[in-house]
Amino acid sequence: MGTVIVFYSMLGNCEMVAEKIATKLDADIIRIEPDKSYPDKGAKKFLWGGKSAVMGERPALKPYKFEASKYDNIILGFPVWASRPAPPLCTFLDEHKEQIKGKKISVFACQSGNGAQKAFERIKKQISIDEFEAELILIDPKTRVNEDNDRKIEAFCEKLI
Repeated sequence: MGTVIVFYSMLGNCEMVAEKIATKLDADIIRIEPDKSYPDKGAKKFLWGGKSAVMGERPALKPYKFEASKYDNIILGFPVWASRPAPPLCTFLDEHKEQIKGKKISVFACQSGNGAQKAFERIKKQISIDEFEAELILIDPKTRVNEDNDRKIEAFCEKLI
């Protein structure tokens, strides 16, 4: 049984982190995307994304293939919007809540400000678990490339080996 990283990335931060983790853990990657893209620039990005997260919207996702039975370890990656996981991840969790029961779940979040811990708590509640195997929070890792982020990713992966 293996490891899979399921992530949503609007601006490429989570995608970059997912690729680094996948390389270190020899994990599969599944990128989820909403059918209708969110605005990714200017004030509309924050207004639409924040509203969607706060209102608990669950956007339809583009087709993807996920077979939970192939994996013992599931890593979830997402940007933090208004102290919540980005809505596409919430849709994924709603669709697969029963299939991921009993799996080892880890999370990583990319954010520009704060709120990741609150987002992690929301995910725990949504999928009815008490703890994650590992947690990772990064601030704009694509644009703020630094050694500290690399150390954090390495430490996250070490917990999962």
